[in-house]
Amino acid sequence: MTKLSLPSHSPLLTKNFVYGVATASFQIEGGVEHRLPCIWDTFCDTPNKIADSSNGHVACDHFNQWQNDIELIDSLGVDAYRLSISWPRVITLSGELNPEGVNFYINILDELNKRNIKAFVTLYHWDLPQHLEDKGGWLNRDTAYEFARYVKLISQAFGERVFSYATLNEPFCSAFLGYEVGIHAPGLVGKEYGKKAAHHLLLAHGLAMDVLKHTSPNTQNGIVLNFTPCYPLTQSAEDINAARYADDYLNQWYMKPIMDGQYPEIIKQLPSHQQPEIHPGDMDIISQSIDYLGINFYTRQIYKAHPSNIYEPLDPQGPLTDMGWEIYPQSFTDLLVALNNTYTLPPIYITENGAAMPDAIKNGEVNDVDRVNYYHSHLNAVHDATAQGVNIIGYFAWSLMDNFEWAEGYLKRFGIVYVDYKTQQRTIKASGQAYKSLIQSRK
Repeated sequence: MTKLSLPSHSPLLTKNFVYGVATASFQIEGGVEHRLPCIWDTFCDTPNKIADSSNGHVACDHFNQWQNDIELIDSLGVDAYRLSISWPRVITLSGELNPEGVNFYINILDELNKRNIKAFVTLYHWDLPQHLEDKGGWLNRDTAYEFARYVKLISQAFGERVFSYATLNEPFCSAFLGYEVGIHAPGLVGKEYGKKAAHHLLLAHGLAMDVLKHTSPNTQNGIVLNFTPCYPLTQSAEDINAARYADDYLNQWYMKPIMDGQYPEIIKQLPSHQQPEIHPGDMDIISQSIDYLGINFYTRQIYKAHPSNIYEPLDPQGPLTDMGWEIYPQSFTDLLVALNNTYTLPPIYITENGAAMPDAIKNGEVNDVDRVNYYHSHLNAVHDATAQGVNIIGYFAWSLMDNFEWAEGYLKRFGIVYVDYKTQQRTIKASGQAYKSLIQSRK
């Protein structure tokens, strides 16, 4: 397939449906000498943590290439650009604004506005300042209040330049991958850490939402959660219960507190040392209303019952991306419909969706047909969800360009734009051209 198509009556083909591309600060910026160290710098310096032993010192050199990159974004015809702010770039050790870092983003926001591209700003995409991690990081309740202070300062500095704020990107990854299983920064391992970190992240979200209501009342303010739908291997009661537990532990743990002001019932099954310390009023802070929900989706996971761990994930079957993730677009529709049936949802943006593929550049072109197919099937899965009553108002391709893919280093390419890391040359892939054509085809 070389093009993306949707049913002619699809709400995804109207001009008020927002199409965008997304990036994250640590993954593209570089410019390490112009900011404080963050937990990912430390993690990259730790042996055997990053697959190719790389780091984010240069990445895509967006710190120096940002003007060309915005030109590139504009050339794709998108309505919006989702970027994240590097907390250690804009805040000093003493907790004040760093004018150089603030101006870097203000220049980007001004250029986006000049081109009529909506700025979707993520305030935390995993790059916690290392000096805060040294004080306990997300295991320290104080970090939530430091985050709220940062959000107040930076949102005041940005003024009216931003269209939408997301407090956090994927708190699951920060808490579970970073503090429980240790495959992301800061690399802690222990079930006693994961839910404590998660609670402080969610508290940070709630505190930041309260700040934004005062400092930025005209923006759309919300949060971005990732979901990996959980399917039972068989229809046995044991496997169904295992999948349901996994869903509560890995997905709904971050959703239910925001929507319903409480953690899933499985909290009662956790040993006391694994439970978060919940102070009076915390759940009210966490569950205040949001203007939208950002949903990131890539794949599903199948589980079977396990005698001691309750659930056991199975190796994926069928077509896989270069990350080894199953391509199963039906689960995207299933997820969106299930969330809509379970909760009273605000409008939804699909804030990330995409695929790593083994791209090769030949004669100056990247013919990533497999990625085009992925986008085609998943955009249609989003359409199918809207047909079942889910209010989805936008879609962001992940990612704008190939970048530092966390623990995988530079080995995995998610971009709709190819990056030659030696020359920093950008080449729009076939998927980028197809995405552009779809956006231009709207009525």
